[in-house]
Amino acid sequence: MNQVLLYCRPGFEKECAGEVQDKANTLELYGFPRVKNNTGYVIFEFYTPGDADKFIQQQPFAELIFARQMLAVQPLLTDLPSDDRISPILEAVEDFPRCGDLRVETPDTNEAKELLKFCRKFTVPLRQAMRGKGVLYHKDNAKKPVLHLCFIAPGCCYVGYSYSHNNSAFFMGIPRLKFPADAPSRSTLKLEEAFHVFIPREEWDERLAPGMWGVDLGACPGGWTYQLVKRSMFVHAIDNGQMAQSLMDTGQVKHHEVDGFKFEPPRKNVTWIVCDMIEKPARVAHLMGDWLIKAWAKEAIFNLKLPMKGRYDEVLQDIENLKVYLIQNGVKFKLQAKHLYHDREEITVHIQRLDNRSPY
Repeated sequence: MNQVLLYCRPGFEKECAGEVQDKANTLELYGFPRVKNNTGYVIFEFYTPGDADKFIQQQPFAELIFARQMLAVQPLLTDLPSDDRISPILEAVEDFPRCGDLRVETPDTNEAKELLKFCRKFTVPLRQAMRGKGVLYHKDNAKKPVLHLCFIAPGCCYVGYSYSHNNSAFFMGIPRLKFPADAPSRSTLKLEEAFHVFIPREEWDERLAPGMWGVDLGACPGGWTYQLVKRSMFVHAIDNGQMAQSLMDTGQVKHHEVDGFKFEPPRKNVTWIVCDMIEKPARVAHLMGDWLIKAWAKEAIFNLKLPMKGRYDEVLQDIENLKVYLIQNGVKFKLQAKHLYHDREEITVHIQRLDNRSPY
């Protein structure tokens, strides 16, 4: 097996391909990407058989920015007979590791998603056949590899697997979130998705705890503030615009009509700094670095707006500059970045400060 399939946002195939090329070269696993614009996926073909499995084991999925999912796959299966699609698929998985789960998916395009109804129906008989063949365990096992089918057209799919310790836990790599009816804007889903992707669920009670203080830069009308308030946090909302009255009525929000680049928290008791300001990404990244260097916050989630051209290079440069800035100032940290489902021309970055001692 010498191909890796990566899901991504349609329109960002080149960025995803450029990233996986860099990562593969770093691992000394050589190959080339196959890219078609607006398909929602990238195929990376390695020169050496077996390197696809090495890549999905050795490349930390959490370090990929533009990929929503990563799996090793067989060459594309085409013209699956309508009266027996299962037999060719069973032949394709003969050398697969035994898997603990099955996902029958599509790329995130309107055309491909029309197949989802079929995918749901097909999953049940396919799962039974896979278990009968011994490819799947008889009961779901979250610790074992995941078997994936990705249908890109009727009767046409990639068959592959991912490792459960190094993949996205979500179907199609997309957390399924419902827009809260009382939220002031749809941007609230960006921060909610970031919590799901960046913060392990078992750590929510400790790291997203009631009573914490947060700061929301560029808060209005309050989509991101809403996520903190509903977790019973208190929030300094920073924006010259108006906040949603429903948030102000909670008594948990203090609205400061000041420039987000000039605000300093009145007390050094802030856990979270979040920011979705429409500003140059380099400027926002530097501002977040300042907050963490000064220990004004313990964790940060912020968006970096991307230019129309050179998006991958801009991301790499801004993140590298931020890392250097933090390291030069003696800050120990963990940084993650992802092009989330609810992001558009932006990526979301999370930084956790690992040494919470004040520099003063």
